[in-house]
Amino acid sequence: MGKFFSDPVEQALEDIYYNERAGRGRASFEALVRTAAAGDGDACAVLSGCLRGARYVWSGHGFPEDGRLAARMLALAVERGSALGVLTALRCGELDVPEQEEAPLLQAALASVLEKAEGGDALCQYTVGDIYFRRSFLRIENKSSDSFSSPEAYTAYLAENVSRCEDWFQRALEGGVSLAADSLGGYYTEGIADIVPPQPEKAAALLKTGAERGCPALQCGYAQQLEKAGEKAEALQWYQQAAEGGQPGAWYEVGRMHFDGDGAEKNEAYACQCFEKELPHGHIGSHNLLGKACFYGRGVPQDYDRAFQLLRFAYEESNRGGSHNNWGVYYLGKCCFEGWGTRKDYEQARLYLTQMDWEYWDASYMLGVMYARGLGVQQDIKRGVEYLQKAGDHPEPQEELLKYKKTIFGKWVRR
Repeated sequence: MGKFFSDPVEQALEDIYYNERAGRGRASFEALVRTAAAGDGDACAVLSGCLRGARYVWSGHGFPEDGRLAARMLALAVERGSALGVLTALRCGELDVPEQEEAPLLQAALASVLEKAEGGDALCQYTVGDIYFRRSFLRIENKSSDSFSSPEAYTAYLAENVSRCEDWFQRALEGGVSLAADSLGGYYTEGIADIVPPQPEKAAALLKTGAERGCPALQCGYAQQLEKAGEKAEALQWYQQAAEGGQPGAWYEVGRMHFDGDGAEKNEAYACQCFEKELPHGHIGSHNLLGKACFYGRGVPQDYDRAFQLLRFAYEESNRGGSHNNWGVYYLGKCCFEGWGTRKDYEQARLYLTQMDWEYWDASYMLGVMYARGLGVQQDIKRGVEYLQKAGDHPEPQEELLKYKKTIFGKWVRR
């Protein structure tokens, strides 16, 4: 048997939390499913976290998210006597036991998890830290402000206990639990009102600590921190490590920097290879930039069919998710206007182009042509001319403008 849990559970903790970049998370997830089905309560508790999404487990594992099944697993964990399950249920607001049984159950669970935490288990260290951070110890000890002789005594008690989360989160982070960096970051940045003051200077070092520990998510976060500070070459190195460790979106960051030669040697072909790696995960930015590359033939052969498919996927997926992304609407509009990679559709071209929130002469030119000629929209020569004039002194709009004149009555007409 393992030191703290059964062998399958300990292996799952190693693969899912402590050594994420090893790429064994999926295999351990399947092993957890089997172990939970065999009656292991701790397996149920860990499996519940795996099913709850990025707040509870690294998104790079690609585990399915299923709230109902997660709740069912957590209930089974409590039913089967898992101390970790009891404290996780407390955190999730899903602990459902008779009131008279709650305090003894929670106290026994904390004692068990605390023993494992002191013995070196990083997930238990994180769990203990969370108990103090969220002030759950009040419920466990069955205390409230009424339990103290004065408000000052209550505040002192809170400060003493809440501050304990710092050491436990630090230990968990050193043990590989990347989630601890988020909790500790919040603790340092915001503090606890009237109890613990903010310590923002400590927050800045967290990402570096986690990055050096090998956590892909924190390597990516540290790279973003470095890039924002102008340290782009070093940022690229960390993006690369995060990408190689499986962090979703990190290959996009590597590709983006190489595509534009921003902090890296410009290499459009390599950039496109990086974008390709993100496509199976539906990464919107990679679809957009690879679509742009295909549109112009930068780093890949020019391919309007693929450009349109990639850019339309990014556009539709972002809209479906509720966060409108109009990054590629110029290219989509151009394809519909010219019939490149799709059928010629002036109405759709206009719909795309009017979503642009930046100025570009070619978009104004196309809108000018459509309004002036009545293509896909009711003809409005005056409006079309305004767009054409806005397009500037490029040959295409200037040539189109020659086809229209203003009458002595001030009306624009075709010559």
